[in-house]
Amino acid sequence: MDRDQAKRIIEALLFVSDKPVSIDTLREVLKEVEPTDIRAITEELNGEYASSGRSFSIKEIAGGFQMLTDPVYSKWVAELYKRPADKLRGPGLETLAIIAYKQPITRGEIEAIRGVNVDGVLRTLEERELIRTRGRLEALGRPILYGTTTEFLQYFGLKSLDELPKLKEFSESDLDFVREKARAEIVNTETGKLEPQNAAPQGAPVHEPAAAENALNNSQTNKENVNGPEETTQNG
Repeated sequence: MDRDQAKRIIEALLFVSDKPVSIDTLREVLKEVEPTDIRAITEELNGEYASSGRSFSIKEIAGGFQMLTDPVYSKWVAELYKRPADKLRGPGLETLAIIAYKQPITRGEIEAIRGVNVDGVLRTLEERELIRTRGRLEALGRPILYGTTTEFLQYFGLKSLDELPKLKEFSESDLDFVREKARAEIVNTETGKLEPQNAAPQGAPVHEPAAAENALNNSQTNKENVNGPEETTQNG
C-alpha cells in the first residue's frame, strides 16, 4: 500500500465515523501503516483542506481523530438539523464542572460544595456517559468516587483533561469542602424568608463552583460552534 492510498483510506474512515477514531483503531485497519505515518497523514489532509478552502478539517479530540465542520458554518448546520442545542445547563453543568476539576470526587463532597442533593443529577450524567465511577474512597463507608469519561472529552471537544479551561481564581486551597458559599442565604428572623447575605468583599475569590461551571460552559459553547447543535460529523 502506497502513501497516497493510505491517505485516502484514512480520509474515508474518518468521513464515515460518527466519533473520534484512535490511532490504534486506524492501525488495526491499516496494518501496513505505522502510527507516526498515520498522524503525519492527518496533518497532510488538513493541509489539503486548508489550501483548497474546504468547510471541514480533522481535529484530534478525546484520544482520536474526527472530521468536523468549520465553526463559521454552524448557523447553516443548525438549520439543517432544526433541533435545539443539546447543552447542559444549571445543576447538571455545575455538578459536571465540579467533577471535572476535582476528580476523583465523592457524592458527599459534591453535595458539600453545591449544598443540595445530587443523586438525580449524577444518574443523568451517568446515563449520558459523561461521568463514571472510579472506584471507592478508602474511608468510612467507602463512598463511590466519580470521574469524567472519554465521552466527556468528545462532548466538549477536548483532546485531554489538560485542555480544560484554566480558572484564574480557582486553586486547591479554595476548595475546602466545609467552606461556605461566597454569597450564602440566611433566614430573616422578621420575615422567616431566605435572603442573600451581604455581598462578598471586593477582591474576594470567585465562588469556585460558579467559576468552574462558567469555564466548562465556555468550552461547551466553543464545541457547539464547531458542529452546530450537536456532535455533527461529515456523514451527519
